[in-house]
Amino acid sequence: MTDADDAYDEPVFQRVIGYAAAADRDVVDMVSGHPDWEPPTALREGLRTYADGDPPEFQYPPSEGLRGLREEIAARRNVERSRVVVTNGAGEANYLAMARAIERDVGSEFLLTDPVYPYYPGKAELLDADATRVPVREDGHVDVDAMRAAASDETAAVVLNTPNNPTGAVYDRESVAALADVASEVDALLVVDEVYDHFDFSGEFESALTLDRDNVVVTTAFSKSMGITGLRVGYAVFPEHLIEGALTRHTLVNVATSRPAQAAVANALKETPPSYYESVRDTLRERIDSFTDALDDAGAAYTTPEGAFYVLARFEDFPGTMANVERLIDEAGVAGMPGEVFGDAYGEWIRFSLCTDRADEAADRLAAYFEGR
Repeated sequence: MTDADDAYDEPVFQRVIGYAAAADRDVVDMVSGHPDWEPPTALREGLRTYADGDPPEFQYPPSEGLRGLREEIAARRNVERSRVVVTNGAGEANYLAMARAIERDVGSEFLLTDPVYPYYPGKAELLDADATRVPVREDGHVDVDAMRAAASDETAAVVLNTPNNPTGAVYDRESVAALADVASEVDALLVVDEVYDHFDFSGEFESALTLDRDNVVVTTAFSKSMGITGLRVGYAVFPEHLIEGALTRHTLVNVATSRPAQAAVANALKETPPSYYESVRDTLRERIDSFTDALDDAGAAYTTPEGAFYVLARFEDFPGTMANVERLIDEAGVAGMPGEVFGDAYGEWIRFSLCTDRADEAADRLAAYFEGR
């Protein structure tokens, strides 16, 4: 049995990808959230322009991030520029936020949802902290009452991801506000990872920054929204009293975030029209609809995401174990992620990423495979 707490010791994503790559047949990769769509035209233009810059433009940027990029982010998020730290993707932003929670010396426990993206408990382990997973409601939404019951003086932070990976749930503003209250009652932080904020199909998403609380940290990245996971540009918005410590850790670990990548993202933010993001959402809506239609043919139960681009599927007598994921690769030619790696709540399920234009083909393969079993 693969446990989410083992994610730091054993990178399960890489294990599945490696197994699929070594297969002796064609495999549709639905493992990771690597976008297959084009980045914004203005991003490519920004990179080309940067390549022609003078030597000073190829030196260290400010540790906190390029001023122009931070100003653009601050204006869009309606916060002071001083609260923004540009990071190496959302992964580092989450790490900095969780580290600041531990550094406050008010607790050594993180409250996480179950299911949870496995790198959160991995980061908890890295920070020598405990990770307590609280099952979500049956509809995939966060269980505020259960979180409140689990919170204690040992809680350093409540960590959320909305729109959620892997359930696709979009947590409503009321629930997020209630969890900010829960965190405040035990002198903890609320850390909200909003990396999928551009992929809200429900129309219900509201950033936790709208709460304007001094115990809320919001993290995100441009990796998914612009289809540039390899450029590693993310950011965290901290309350003013937490900025100094976060920036110190960021500087000591990374010095700074890639200057050309930041410059390209800044150009893309200024020049990319809303239609770019809507077009990507339309593509994903179509993929979700056709993929879930085929899952109906396969007799599977499944989640219909309100946000992000993952579908969880449960097949009769076929739990979401690593062994069964390997079986699907070998026998159906489709690679997904075992539900057990995300925790116990969806341990019977398998997660599929819709970041491939072969999603229809994968769904047909799954339908044929389970019809023939």
